[in-house]
Amino acid sequence: MFEAEAFSPHGTLAAALIAHAAEGDDGSHDLAHILRVFRNAMRIHAGEGGDGRILAAAVLLHDCVAVEKNSPLRAKASALAAEKASVILSELGWSEADIEAAAHAITAHSFSAGVAPQTLEAKILQDADRLDAIGMVGVARCFYIGGRMGSGLYDPFDPAATNRPFDDKRYAIDHFQTKLFKLAEGFQTETGRRIAAARDKSLRDFLAAFMDEI
Repeated sequence: MFEAEAFSPHGTLAAALIAHAAEGDDGSHDLAHILRVFRNAMRIHAGEGGDGRILAAAVLLHDCVAVEKNSPLRAKASALAAEKASVILSELGWSEADIEAAAHAITAHSFSAGVAPQTLEAKILQDADRLDAIGMVGVARCFYIGGRMGSGLYDPFDPAATNRPFDDKRYAIDHFQTKLFKLAEGFQTETGRRIAAARDKSLRDFLAAFMDEI
């Protein structure tokens, strides 16, 4: 059940946008993900500043178009979400400048899109979303997505990829090396970097324990 107070101090805005927030049945990009990213964003916003209203709208709508990880349209997902978000915010009477600011943040948040964030709100959203990909939640999402895509957990004969290239389409654990361990280096804000450092350590500790068990 949706509870607007969970998105305080932007509960009214959340109530207006939440119906558009999560599309499809992907449990790694569902309402729980939106709420975690919102909390990350508000924590960073408290330390870094920026326009909270634009940031909240961008968080709420950053995944409003669902594109599977293995889709050829994956790199365009954030641009498609930005286009849809622009229409939604226009219908709410937002100014063109504020719509453009929210849309840019949505477009730039995606790792796949490769678009550099130009505003503080865009930097915060990118950091907030990437924080949800590392740490223990990141571990859970990695294996969830791997199962959804039909990947194995790991190569039973070469789990560390000593004599083969990493292949995160075949083995979920390879995704740690191909993407997750790279994320902590690219955070845009000081607050985001500080939180990311702790979560990156958790991620690396998990992988070490996992490899020790197999």
